[in-house]
Amino acid sequence: MLYPIRNYYRSFIEINDFWKFKVDKEEKGFGKKWFNGFESSLEIAVPGSWNEQLEELGLLHYIGSVWYSKRIFIPAEFSEKRIVIRIGSADYNSKLWINGKLVGENYSGFLPFEFEITNFVSPGEYANLVLWVNNKLSDSSIPQGIESDYYQRENRLREETYPAARFDFTPFGGINRPVIVYSTPKNFISKLQIQTSIEGKKNGTLNVKTEAITDQSYEIDYSIENVKISAEEISYDSACSSTARLKIKDCRFWSPEDPFLYSLNVKLKVNKAIIDEYSLPIGVREIELVKNKLMLNGKEIYMKGFGKHEDFPVTGKGLFLPQIVKDFELLKWINANSFRTSHYPYSDEILSYADRKGILIINEVPAVSLDFRYVNGDTLQNHKESLLRLIERDNNHPSVIAWAAGNEPNLVGEPSYYDGRGKKYWGEIFDYVRSLDQSRPITVPNCSRAGIDDPVFEFCDFISLNRYYGWYEYPGQMERAVDILSKEMDLIYSKYKKPVMFTEFGVDTIPGSHSTSDQMFTEEYQSKYLQEYIKLFRSKKYMIGEHVWNFADFRTPQHFRRVVMNLKGVFTRDRSPKLAAFKLKEIWKNSSE
Repeated sequence: MLYPIRNYYRSFIEINDFWKFKVDKEEKGFGKKWFNGFESSLEIAVPGSWNEQLEELGLLHYIGSVWYSKRIFIPAEFSEKRIVIRIGSADYNSKLWINGKLVGENYSGFLPFEFEITNFVSPGEYANLVLWVNNKLSDSSIPQGIESDYYQRENRLREETYPAARFDFTPFGGINRPVIVYSTPKNFISKLQIQTSIEGKKNGTLNVKTEAITDQSYEIDYSIENVKISAEEISYDSACSSTARLKIKDCRFWSPEDPFLYSLNVKLKVNKAIIDEYSLPIGVREIELVKNKLMLNGKEIYMKGFGKHEDFPVTGKGLFLPQIVKDFELLKWINANSFRTSHYPYSDEILSYADRKGILIINEVPAVSLDFRYVNGDTLQNHKESLLRLIERDNNHPSVIAWAAGNEPNLVGEPSYYDGRGKKYWGEIFDYVRSLDQSRPITVPNCSRAGIDDPVFEFCDFISLNRYYGWYEYPGQMERAVDILSKEMDLIYSKYKKPVMFTEFGVDTIPGSHSTSDQMFTEEYQSKYLQEYIKLFRSKKYMIGEHVWNFADFRTPQHFRRVVMNLKGVFTRDRSPKLAAFKLKEIWKNSSE
């Protein structure tokens, strides 16, 4: 899916504004045909989650249906063009109507979806959009959901969270990313997939797959602005697909130190005339795992950074550009070079910004805390669909150096996970990811409940560990926690002989809470905890990186162990630094990796 651009052949309008909004707690909107339009004095900002924008209406923890409506003008210049609506994300389920006609539906959150609406609108005229959104999850959705009666069925002591969730972040609902209406020619470039590699020490190679929608014989021309390239091979595999092998001599390689981007220009020609054109920023780089080292462009690199969340006051998971700028400046300030998109794909805008700023990304699909007691065939299919859409969207980003095909499976520690079902499931998932992209390593972060026999380890290219010894286990006992962790790490490495990365470690910390001894929740305890863990990591020759949990405090479902938020951030939710931020800045500056 190509992000909308403007040029001679393409254009777009954004409809990020105030939309009419109606809550449908009783699920009566379909029966009353609100898809034909509805009256409401209530408005909501798009993009943005409904939870905190409309908290005063009781929506902070709302799970259910809502309706959005917007009257838009379709530009006259879109005449004789193909017209598409692109919704960056509507979490989690949605249906779209235009002028009362159903256009399409989507049942996957955190990723963009689009519908061609050429036959639903008239250029030079207004159109009425109605979008139904529901943030309820199920056994088969990705991520999975849970309901109140599950707690009793599973013989738990209590209902554990409100709203019920299988994950430790708020299930924000809403249109959380931009809505764009764009135009292309009727015959157009539909897909670009680029993989880069290095030949020798100076030359860069681009393997480009281009797909076009056209009913005529066509040619594809490739060029890079201000750079001479050689097209070694161009072949047309079918009526709509072509491949090319392009070489850049004396190539300037992309890296965190020099995040240089070339501008690849692709032209679609029919009878020698250009009928469509698309320009794409590309970074030429190569990622490899060599023995116990992560190699970028043939040089060892050690990942330093965080697990993060798309979470900010009022906007929730809604795209907020100033926050992106602030977060990346803080990443640079603290001497981090990477983060993981825990626990779902982030916006296109964040990934493109990472490309320009030289921040490495482990890109994660929203298969968080899979409970294999409830996994079914639909769960597996939805998992694959989410991976397909993620990889097709993000394959061309040089900042994306690894795929995380899930996070913390078997969080509940069920023995049935080890009876062959877990191994079969992950084997199929990893085979599928590798069929889509063989240029990046694949991993799945493991939790302590899944233990050292987690079948996911068998398939991972590198081991990812989430551990909280000294917090959830052995609370306040720093020395004991580090000693137990050290032995477990060595045991895991000796069993699997794969490089290891820590994708989560951290403690909740109340800003302004202090102590002269090891006391949980204090700023000193967090600072010491992170320092001791990192000291341990650096003593292990098989380690390739460390991601602190978490970059910033974030809102969670209500739970007796959460004081409104998960407070493991080294920054507060509004991005003020805690003591640990200064300690990490010092450690990461002085590290040689």
